[in-house]
Amino acid sequence: MAETIARISDPGALAHERVYRALRSRIMHGELAPGVGMTLRGIGKEFDVSMTPAREAVRRLAAEGALSISASGRVSTPELSHERIEELATLRAMLEPELASRALPRAHFALIERLETINQAVSQSVARHDATAYIRTNLEFHRTLYLRAQAPAILALTETVWLQLGPTMRALYGRLNRKEPPVHHRLILAALKAGDEPGLRLAVRTDVTQGLKMLKA
Repeated sequence: MAETIARISDPGALAHERVYRALRSRIMHGELAPGVGMTLRGIGKEFDVSMTPAREAVRRLAAEGALSISASGRVSTPELSHERIEELATLRAMLEPELASRALPRAHFALIERLETINQAVSQSVARHDATAYIRTNLEFHRTLYLRAQAPAILALTETVWLQLGPTMRALYGRLNRKEPPVHHRLILAALKAGDEPGLRLAVRTDVTQGLKMLKA
């Protein structure tokens, strides 16, 4: 408890957390393309912090696979190989149907109504061709459902996968040139309304993996 209080009162710790959260959001939501480089000095200048908080934030994100640090110290967003994309897609196919299944008993009307509202925002971002908004609202759709699973460890693993895939999802959006919202969101909603657990698992699994397969083509 004393250590936690000390960290909260430490300006350096607060600065590190602020930089970490901001960069994490940008990476997860595809605001940065694969292979984009950055410097500690540039990060420090942007967030008005010293090199130490910038370095700690970068190290933390690198440990999560969200950034790559070369032997020369160059920091960049990861450029994933086909094998790595397949591995992460497999993890999504394992983790997310399980989260959805666990959420199903708690998928009451208010949750489904909230998901439908978020899906409208997904559709609007597609219509605007706004890649970042599309990725952000798409993940919000899934996270809102998965929070009802009450399985924080599985959700944390899932968010780490999303984080590693963020820049790649940005590249995928450009390749797909979407004009319509994801059809499987409607299937997910239909399965939730019907209490159809096998149908829900299938809809989620297909939704989270079909696009990533295109990157391997």
